[in-house]
Amino acid sequence: MKNYSLLIAGLGNPGPEYELTRHNFGFLAVDHLIDRSGGPDKCPRIEIRGDCLTWECQPVRKLPKVLLTKPQTYMNLSGVAVGKLANKFELPPDRILVIHDDLDLELGRMKLKIGGGDAGHNGIKSIAEHLGSAAFIRLRLGIGRPEGQGGTRDYVLDGFEPQEAEIVNKVLANAIKGIVMLLRMGLQPTVQHINSFDARPKLEKPDES
Repeated sequence: MKNYSLLIAGLGNPGPEYELTRHNFGFLAVDHLIDRSGGPDKCPRIEIRGDCLTWECQPVRKLPKVLLTKPQTYMNLSGVAVGKLANKFELPPDRILVIHDDLDLELGRMKLKIGGGDAGHNGIKSIAEHLGSAAFIRLRLGIGRPEGQGGTRDYVLDGFEPQEAEIVNKVLANAIKGIVMLLRMGLQPTVQHINSFDARPKLEKPDES
């Protein structure tokens, strides 16, 4: 059995209707990491029984390969796929990185940490249940909360606004830089890089002339 340095799970919902929604931020990050690693030719699909799409990638040359996965069970059952892969390849929680959207962070911010609560995120809750541990690495990609009285369910299942596209792309590019840093240098330098990142629009100072 191959020894992978990390299992990277991007969370989202399967199907074209969810492809570019806020809740699929994790799926988008996996797509970007595949591109960063040389595209589909360099990241072959691995056939794994169960509800997941899985690839073998080498984002950093001369370092061990990683597993990338997109659970296909819908968000609330993400732990089914992650738990199955963790068991199959004997990967402990501290070698599992889960990338997911986060309502409590504004769009343009991201945070990296190990462990903690699920903050109402059903995908994270499911993974903790199936791993029997919450001590996995989380990369939280901010999406902010809806303005006004709109419900969060509709909000997370809506697509990003056109004016948000530039921020989304900056977040994804720097999330991939962070993952590469994690593989090269370990957790602590990566936490500093990720947690200090801020792509929110700068507020213009009023003209005092």
